Amino acid sequence: MSCDNNRPCPCPKTDCENNGVCCACISKHVGLDGLPFCAFPKEGDKSLKLFYEKLKERFEEPMV
Repeated sequence: MSCDNNRPCPCPKTDCENNGVCCACISKHVGLDGLPFCAFPKEGDKSLKLFYEKLKERFEEPMV
């Protein structure tokens, strides 16, 4: 599987073997039943509560 990245990796774990390799990172986190750092909308706050709040806001916005 090819995995071309268009953006630098925002994850602070630069020593991770998957840093910058989005396909491998997402696959790893899905296997752990979690979300990668880049999935969180606010730097520093990786709580699921914030993630769900932002997700809810996104889908409550009127469709244009």
